[in-house]
Amino acid sequence: MRSYKVGTRHSRLALEQTKSVVNSLMRIRRQIQINILKIKSSGDLDVRPLYTFDSKGIFEKEIDQAVINGYADFAVHSAKDIPTELFSDLALASVPTRSAVNDVLIHRNGLKLSELPGGAVIGTSSLRRAVQLLRMKPELRVKPIRGNIETRIKKVETGSYDAVVLAQAGLDRLGLTEHITERFDVIDFVPAAGQGALALVCRRDRPDLLSLLKLIEDPRSRAELEAERNLLSVVEGGCKFPVGVVALSSNRPNLLTLNAKVFSADGSDQIFITEKGRIEEARSIGIKAGQRLLDKGVKDFSQSWESALKKWNNLQ
Repeated sequence: MRSYKVGTRHSRLALEQTKSVVNSLMRIRRQIQINILKIKSSGDLDVRPLYTFDSKGIFEKEIDQAVINGYADFAVHSAKDIPTELFSDLALASVPTRSAVNDVLIHRNGLKLSELPGGAVIGTSSLRRAVQLLRMKPELRVKPIRGNIETRIKKVETGSYDAVVLAQAGLDRLGLTEHITERFDVIDFVPAAGQGALALVCRRDRPDLLSLLKLIEDPRSRAELEAERNLLSVVEGGCKFPVGVVALSSNRPNLLTLNAKVFSADGSDQIFITEKGRIEEARSIGIKAGQRLLDKGVKDFSQSWESALKKWNNLQ
């Protein structure tokens, strides 16, 4: 029996995601054994708000290094955590079927966003979510929050925050959907690139693993992720320059639609673009959309974010 080791973060969500991948692979190839290797990332050890980090890949770098060094054979990541450029030794080997893409609101008294009173405190670790919340309801108080999903829900239940905004996919995977107050539409409240998707990474020189992991890939999910990541690679968006982007694919007539929003720091201005094409053209769709954002002056927004980040940091 062939044995493999898969690297993952140690959080409950990361472990659930990894177990789902392991179970899928072992259902297809019953003659293999896959052991889970839990690894602490720099993002797990450093509790600063995410937007204060200068480097990308804070939740995957150590895990990917373990794959490169041979301590793990492959890794399972949340796709939105991985940078657009992987280590040169690695390949994005597989993208399983994507889960829910949208963000959700959790409020301790079951209120929806439109029902929240002025001054309600909303927790989020994402500048993208923060600016969209304030565009929709300027009288809110949006404050940074860190911690795993369970910790954030607990902070709502104990009154530290009136509500939090989270990705629905994580709640689905942990069986915590009963806490959801409101599901946001992905066009009105645009998610992060890769949200709801998993990314399986292994060394480029492992054809055995590349073939194995490809067995559980979903082509539509791969196309959506490729379009979103290629847009980011053009715009160079990241934690310090929030970009909302979502690709939606359809088998009939085999189309992919990419929607993207970028905001000024105060939320007063936005650039919204839509790019369409065939699923097979996912990469070029993302590149074209990214270039359209640049042509519309998206880089001008970056100048307003430095002072906004300082103000946001003072809210901790």
